[in-house]
Amino acid sequence: MSQRKAGMQAQDKTVVVIGAGLGGLATALRLAHRGLAVTVLERAAGPGGKMRTLPSDAGPVDAGPTVLTMRHVFDQLFEEVDATLADHVTLEPETILARHFWRDGSTLDLHADPEKSATAIRDFGGPRAEQEYRRFSARAKRLYEAFKAPMMEAAAPSQLALTAHVLRDPTIIPAMAPHRSLMFSLRSQFSDPRLVQLFGRYATYVGGSPYKSPAILSLIAHAEATGVWRVKGGMHKLARAMADLAAAKGAVFHYGTHVHRIEVQGGRTVAVIDATGTRHPATHVVFNGDPAALTQGLLGEACRRAIGDTTTNPRSLSAYVWAFASRPAGPDLAYHSVFFGADPRTEFDPLHAGQPPVDPTLYLCAEDRGGGHRPSGPERFEIIMNGPPVHPRGDSQKEPPPCQTQMLTTLSHFGLTFAPGPTPRSLTTPSDFQTLYPGSAGSLYGRSPHGMMAAFHRPTARTALPGLILTGGGAHPGAGIPMATLSGKHAAAAILTDPALTSPSRQTAMPGGMSTGSATIKAGRSPSSVS
Repeated sequence: MSQRKAGMQAQDKTVVVIGAGLGGLATALRLAHRGLAVTVLERAAGPGGKMRTLPSDAGPVDAGPTVLTMRHVFDQLFEEVDATLADHVTLEPETILARHFWRDGSTLDLHADPEKSATAIRDFGGPRAEQEYRRFSARAKRLYEAFKAPMMEAAAPSQLALTAHVLRDPTIIPAMAPHRSLMFSLRSQFSDPRLVQLFGRYATYVGGSPYKSPAILSLIAHAEATGVWRVKGGMHKLARAMADLAAAKGAVFHYGTHVHRIEVQGGRTVAVIDATGTRHPATHVVFNGDPAALTQGLLGEACRRAIGDTTTNPRSLSAYVWAFASRPAGPDLAYHSVFFGADPRTEFDPLHAGQPPVDPTLYLCAEDRGGGHRPSGPERFEIIMNGPPVHPRGDSQKEPPPCQTQMLTTLSHFGLTFAPGPTPRSLTTPSDFQTLYPGSAGSLYGRSPHGMMAAFHRPTARTALPGLILTGGGAHPGAGIPMATLSGKHAAAAILTDPALTSPSRQTAMPGGMSTGSATIKAGRSPSSVS
């Protein structure tokens, strides 16, 4: 097939993206660059999805992700659309990955420089702890490098292909610790229970418990150790930059637009109907929401069987998130600080039972302290406490009430106080997340990562319904900013390589009711955008 013919086929495809989270934005950006007609429908007032902000007296507070890892994913995305990441956002490296506090008064900083981390751990726990950390780091690096291509970057990873990959280097099997939990593996690697507790937190990065998540998740430690970056002006600036670049390449964005259903004819998606009745024709529909919404029929009965129920259940953890401005007093905070509960079991046992933790570990982001800065006035804070998901159709009034006093009491054990303290209005609960992201049960990471084969159960970009494509943290390769962005690469590729349908001309939105009344961004398509 000639390049010109392939380009014409790409232009004949009309795409509607439901949701402007990073997966949807990455998909829209790639497809608009290739010359496809792309429309993005987003129910919120702006792009970002879970990369959201809340107002405060000190300015917008990030109330979702706070840093970016695996920077190469974003550099690659911008390069693929003939742009440079640094021209659109300013990334600032964070030299201290996190500052950790324990009830016994001990503290530990992990650094972007691995040698500094090793030295800090020797000072913290002695020479043995340092040696154990170095072995753990080497193991995490090996796992990351071994599974980056066959799992994270593969559009549809298979157990057979992964087995063949492992058998080519069977010495990787002990590092994988198959059929062992992350917590079990860490206890065999570290003699200091504080380090077991610290590195067990990586399971929560993808919404799991270290007692039930597979040991292979220790590879997350290497992804973080390779560097973390803040986005100058807040994480939402990255989402805005991706949306603006996609718009400059011709994508059309409708914000404040709720989707009613996906229209299917002849066994294939043909349009998206928004809540006003407006019909948006499409040869392909990209869903950047929680895939569980499909199985629950929230986008129409025709989509219920597009994916299997086991691809979305069981659910991952949710969270209680406070986002507020205040003046702190107490210990010296880093940009990222973690305040550990006395015993991990008092956090995860209640979560397993569907209850809030009894003695939680709290993550705190001091958003104005990046790069070691120490502001003199009110500061912006995000505090996260793990929480259980809720029933997707349950009564939110039955949700166990979050305990503001519990959170403040936990921090007071470490001498940390706020004036003024956060109010209930600054809190987002699991029920609130269910409202924000329909069908999710408040789960922030899609399907649970529990179990050795959990990664193979996530839905991939292609679904059983022709024309329906998935992207976002609920789809392969999983949760997190870089993973969701990678899913957009897989989604775009699925559309660009789908020869099933072409049309003689582009279709435009047809009114099926009242106009959307939404904010719209539209810009002329670059004449060089067709590859």
